[in-house]
Amino acid sequence: MTTPRKTFPWRSMLVGALFVITVLNYIDRQTLSILAPVLQRQMSISDRYYAHIVTAFLFAYTLSYLLAGPITDRLGSRRSMTIFALWWSFAEMLPPLLHSASGLGISRFLLGIGEAGNYVAAPKSISENFQPRHRALSLGIYTAGATVGATLAPPLVSVLSHRWGWQSVFFATGLAGVLWTIPWILLQRRLAPVKLEAQQASVRSAGAWKVLLQRQDTYLLLLARLLTDPVWYFYLFWYPKYLQSVRHLTLGETGHSAWVVYLAADLGTIASGFAILWLLRTGLALFTTRYIVLAVAAATMLLSPLIATSPTVRMSFVFASCIAFSHMLFLVTLTAVVLDRFPTAIIGTATGLIAAGSGLGGMLSTEAVGTVVAHFGYTPLFWVMAVLHPLALFLLWQLRRPTTPASTPSFQPSSLIVSPEASPPLMENTHA
Repeated sequence: MTTPRKTFPWRSMLVGALFVITVLNYIDRQTLSILAPVLQRQMSISDRYYAHIVTAFLFAYTLSYLLAGPITDRLGSRRSMTIFALWWSFAEMLPPLLHSASGLGISRFLLGIGEAGNYVAAPKSISENFQPRHRALSLGIYTAGATVGATLAPPLVSVLSHRWGWQSVFFATGLAGVLWTIPWILLQRRLAPVKLEAQQASVRSAGAWKVLLQRQDTYLLLLARLLTDPVWYFYLFWYPKYLQSVRHLTLGETGHSAWVVYLAADLGTIASGFAILWLLRTGLALFTTRYIVLAVAAATMLLSPLIATSPTVRMSFVFASCIAFSHMLFLVTLTAVVLDRFPTAIIGTATGLIAAGSGLGGMLSTEAVGTVVAHFGYTPLFWVMAVLHPLALFLLWQLRRPTTPASTPSFQPSSLIVSPEASPPLMENTHA
């Protein structure tokens, strides 16, 4: 009983460190969307070319997921996170040095290569250090860094750009990521290495892709990310532009107002873990608690069209906040399902492959958004976003029954019946 008490503070600090780097990850990602009107004027960038720059980021982001997974499983979450953070932080500093439309595209491409690694190494670290019943809350805490970053980005970018120019934004945010790696490296010396079970060792390295590609749940989870993540990419890359173009807010007004929507998303990430813990106390199966939360989030997404049709900016912010909250509630719960279903030894490859659906969906949707905005405006987009999560929910319902061959390590959702007093068994020790 003494060992858990000694290691718990370090595990808490681990989640805290992941939270901080995720904050920086999303600030780096959103600097472009907030500065887009300024950079478009200075560099003569059209909306279509802006869409191409965002697509360059998302293409690299998607490709990187497929590579970052095996790298993380081979090097471990600790060393790989250091490499990824340094890579994208230096890429973030490039735009002021290149100072051209093509240079902006190159820097965003390199940023995408590094940033995807955060969402492969961090889930693996959570899978290594927490039991299934606590993973959603741990995921929610560090994922909240994304929405905190999105919340802080508008006012931070606005202040820095007004006082010291847009170049200072890229230098300051990139430098913060480089400095983060120092305490991260020191923290790793306090954490004991994770011992893998025999079952995990049997599906490592070269066998990981074979295991994943034989499982139907891999494709269902990938499609769910492909359908739903474009909603968040819209709020990252296009929503600030929507506020300025359609709602006629200035850059300063956007910085002082848009943070409310991202704060709601922040609350959604935390709500997922607490909701699941509360439902587990009723004795429901782990998968059932996950699906209930997913269903509530998907139903709320039907409010999306009201963002465009609301007569006032204030009402539009209310509905946009509901959508942002529900999307992050859905995303964190979906990520917890991924950690439930795959062994820790290959969780990096699994999360990378499934998250590639996120990048692919974002890449395709960004090009589509650019075309739709140019010809029809923003209103049709809010109608489409209302149905994406319900469609994904239908796909995820298939996970309630076994979906994998008997020869592959599998996770049975119905086997995890959790009592209020007992912790569920570790997924990697559960066989089909």
